Amino acid sequence: MKIATFNIQNLFHRDKSLLDNPKSKSITDWIQELDTLMRKSGKTISEQERIRELSFLLGFEKTKPLPYAVLRRKAGLLYLKGIHHSTETRAGHLTNWNGWIELQTKPIPPSATDNKARVIANVNADILLLQEVEDRASLEDFNQKVLPKFDCKPYDHSLVIQCNDMKGLEIAILLRGGYTLQTIKTHLIGGYSDLFQNLIEYEISTPTSEKIYVLATYLARQTDDIKIADTIRKSQVENIARIYKGLVAQGKTNVIIAGTFNTPSYCDSLAPLFQNTDAKDITKHFSFEVVTDEGEDATYFRLGAYRMGVNIKQKDYLLFSPVLFEQMQDSGLNRKAMWPNKKPQWSTYKEVTSRYNSASEHPLVWGRVVL
Repeated sequence: MKIATFNIQNLFHRDKSLLDNPKSKSITDWIQELDTLMRKSGKTISEQERIRELSFLLGFEKTKPLPYAVLRRKAGLLYLKGIHHSTETRAGHLTNWNGWIELQTKPIPPSATDNKARVIANVNADILLLQEVEDRASLEDFNQKVLPKFDCKPYDHSLVIQCNDMKGLEIAILLRGGYTLQTIKTHLIGGYSDLFQNLIEYEISTPTSEKIYVLATYLARQTDDIKIADTIRKSQVENIARIYKGLVAQGKTNVIIAGTFNTPSYCDSLAPLFQNTDAKDITKHFSFEVVTDEGEDATYFRLGAYRMGVNIKQKDYLLFSPVLFEQMQDSGLNRKAMWPNKKPQWSTYKEVTSRYNSASEHPLVWGRVVL
């Protein structure tokens, strides 16, 4: 049985908030300051002068003047329509609506989607766990139409569990024939505000009638306030450790914990799992192999990296219970579809030519056990 976990960073479209912000911090601060000043009912002379300065800095003086315009409010936002608004095609005679909608997502380049499929096909796991999938319709299109382009048979079963942040960061599982999903449970493991992160518990029957219990999750992302993110993550990890120990206490010894933890293993927020349970990181197994960095970087171990010569900061994990860890025959990491922006450098697929068409900023981690 080969199992793999991959933060695929969406398949065909990705939420704008998850992309790098093209605006500098100065521009963001100017916009926020101008917004605050414009909301004030009464403005002093100095505040009015500051509004003029901010308008100049943000380039408002470059706006092309029009004979007339229409200002409309849609979904809490103001939109300015120009002189030709009256001649635009209307959506229907009942509403006479001739506005427009700003999309919250951006399309992923088809070449990047192909590279996502390329790395999955290269590993060809029996059980594939994915993080950051936008929806099941996208996953099925990817499974049925994109994977076969790379001589990879579509998976027989797929399931997507929706998270509650509404940004397309769903958790998915795909299974080959012979592997059957028996039960599924959702555990709320804490979060922030009114958003609680899910831990998905899968009970899977293998072709040999063995039972595998997989705990899949996606933990808190790093924010500007690292202390808050670490506090949230530690609470989540404490709950994961508690659930894992509960399964082991019930005699369920074939347990796997997988997903994106978004922090290196030495981080204190992961201590409840790495120090207080017997779950073992797949990267510590003697069979764990990956093509090392090229050049001088292959000779040392960077803090937080997977191992010597694999100097990318570890964020994705595959943890096995002791029984499964001892039965592991092979394991590894595939980062050939990642683009190395800076040193260290590593070998990539020839089709990966830039960050624009890379599959993901995360590697695919896999392990194979004999049951």
